[in-house]
Amino acid sequence: MEERSPQTDLWSQLQTPLKIMGGFLVLLWVIEFIDQFIFGGSLDSFGVRPRTITGLWGILWAPFLHGGFRHLFANTGPLLVLGSIIMLSRPLKDFFKVSFIVILIGGLGTWLIAPAGQVHLGASGLIFGYFGFLVLSAYFERSCRAIVIALVVLLLYSGLIWGALPQSGGISWQTHLFGFIGGCFSAYLIYHQNNTFDLVVHNEY
Repeated sequence: MEERSPQTDLWSQLQTPLKIMGGFLVLLWVIEFIDQFIFGGSLDSFGVRPRTITGLWGILWAPFLHGGFRHLFANTGPLLVLGSIIMLSRPLKDFFKVSFIVILIGGLGTWLIAPAGQVHLGASGLIFGYFGFLVLSAYFERSCRAIVIALVVLLLYSGLIWGALPQSGGISWQTHLFGFIGGCFSAYLIYHQNNTFDLVVHNEY
């Protein structure tokens, strides 16, 4: 039997997160290039428009749109790191559950409370959601692995917390706040779903 080196095992584990997050980030950059050089930035109008019917569609489109390359560049690193950590530490299905919940709650919360007449867009809600999920998972699971991951995430990105507080300067703190809430809720939901499943399986045997 062929022995696998630790480097080979690590690379095999990294392949799926890098393919998924790398593909997502490539898509974001392609969209931004198209928006800037073909549509002149007009695609940004498809973001979340608070309390308008058409603005509800922005809940789905906003994470794929950014207000320029600088905005997208700022989101690229944290998205890659936090999204990959979730995929490396959890079943792949949990990553997609978290992403869906964060997009839904982050977008809907922004649509409900942000000032009218604004457009909110960007993948930063996902960043705050992934951050909230990883930190709150440690509280619910209380396993060594989850606690270590939460401490690493806090060490790297604890400054994100300030971005979820009310502020001016064109920053959508509403998206940050509700993205974080979505991540916390997904940590609670997935933990209790897994515990319920384990209890059912245990009782069956």
